[in-house]
Amino acid sequence: MKTIILVSVLFVFAIGTASAQSEKSKLKISAAVKMVLDEQVAAWNRGDIDAFMEGYWESEKMIFISGDNVSRGWNEARQRYKKGYDSKEKMGTLRFSELDIEVLSKNSALVIGRFTLDRKNDKPTGMFSLVFRKIDGNWRIIVDHTS
Repeated sequence: MKTIILVSVLFVFAIGTASAQSEKSKLKISAAVKMVLDEQVAAWNRGDIDAFMEGYWESEKMIFISGDNVSRGWNEARQRYKKGYDSKEKMGTLRFSELDIEVLSKNSALVIGRFTLDRKNDKPTGMFSLVFRKIDGNWRIIVDHTS
C-alpha cells in the first residue's frame, strides 16, 4: 500500500513539475515573440523598414494578407512597405496594443493585436493576426493578416 501511495505522489509531483516547466516555457516563448514585435515598432518609428522586415521570415513562402490581397514572399512585402511608406510622414508613429500571444508549440505562436499609426493628419488603426515560427533559432513572422 505504501508503494502505491509513494508512486502516486511521485506521479502527481512529476505532472506538476512538467506543467510548471511547460508554463515557464510558454512565458519564455511569449517574451521572445513580444521582443520581435517591440523591435519592429522601434525600427518603424525610426523610419527603418529594412530593420522592421527582420521580424519576418526571409522566404518566398512568407504570406502577407491585407484586405482582399494575398501576396507571397519577403521581397514583395518589403517592396510594398517601401512603396507605401516612402516617407517618415507616411510612416507616422507605430503602436501595437491589445496583444494576445498564444503559444501553439515550442516552435510556433499566434499573435492577435491592434496596430495604430499616429500621423499628422490621420490615425489609421486595425487588427492583425501573425503566425510566428522559430526558424534557425529566431522567431519570425511567417503569416501576417492585417485589416
